[in-house]
Amino acid sequence: MGLDPFTKFADSWRMTWTSLFPTVTAAFLASLVEVVEAFTIVLAVGVTRGWRPAFAGSALALALLVLIVLIFGPMLALIPIEVMQFVVGSLLILFGLRWLRKAILRSAGWIALHDEAAAFTKETNALKAQSAERRADFMAGMAAFKAVLLEGVEVVFIVIAVGTAHGQTLWAGIGALAAVIFVAVIGVIIHKPLVQVPENTLKFVVGLMLSSFGVFWTGEGLGAKWPGGDLALLCIFALFLIFALGAVRVVEKPRQKAVT
Repeated sequence: MGLDPFTKFADSWRMTWTSLFPTVTAAFLASLVEVVEAFTIVLAVGVTRGWRPAFAGSALALALLVLIVLIFGPMLALIPIEVMQFVVGSLLILFGLRWLRKAILRSAGWIALHDEAAAFTKETNALKAQSAERRADFMAGMAAFKAVLLEGVEVVFIVIAVGTAHGQTLWAGIGALAAVIFVAVIGVIIHKPLVQVPENTLKFVVGLMLSSFGVFWTGEGLGAKWPGGDLALLCIFALFLIFALGAVRVVEKPRQKAVT
């Protein structure tokens, strides 16, 4: 006896939601961190040296990023899906654990929290210290170019990593694009560094998500059949979360007691 149309639609929606939601969310949050860091540098250039070098450097970096995607993107389709899942999964584990390690050490007090306001001040002071006008504008444009290119490459990697293994690159790209639009709109409105963005918390969550994706896709690349399909991601995420919170407690830096 076949399923009724409503049941089929519900099953299809559940499978789509459990598959797409983690992909879009991971791409959005990870890209948000990178875009905020790039925006801070571009804003410093614009405020200090003018918007012409800021926009010129950013536009050149974006054009180069598009060229990189157009050249190397089609090559991904030539790689067998199992190989892609294993390679991307392994890279995600390394990438995610790097973020997670730093986030744990920041939460434990061993590494200072990243301060966008301090980064903005440091960049503006460096730009103001430059002398010759033409050279200063060139160096300012190069600062914007470098920031957008470096952070943009990480965004491209994130999109490819979280989207390619299951053929959801478009949805991962939408998540990343949403992060770019969100930061751009907020930045244009306030014209200040986005100091209210809880960057360490974001990196903590993104590290958990990327590590979870990495384990899941590495297993699939090796031929593993996860119980519950995509829902197994939640269990892997929960295990990483328990480990990370426990690690924070274990390595937490002793706080000095106030002298009375």
